[in-house]
Amino acid sequence: MPKKSKKRNYKKEYKKFQSSSKSKKDRAHRNKVRRYLLRKRRVKKGDKKDIDHLDGNPRNNAKRNLRIISRSRNRAKK
Repeated sequence: MPKKSKKRNYKKEYKKFQSSSKSKKDRAHRNKVRRYLLRKRRVKKGDKKDIDHLDGNPRNNAKRNLRIISRSRNRAKK
């Protein structure tokens, strides 16, 4: 007999993780570096690229810590 899947509560997930102060600050720093690279014409909207922070810290936006890689490769990293 197949298992009955439990319905996800997206509001609860958002409240627990994404709305935390740390998550908001991290997201703001990721967006800031993306906008910077858009202005420098290193990336374009819809190019399916992500900006990878080599050390995994989204608040470290030093040029030597950033690289542009495919979205699928970046999100497959662990």
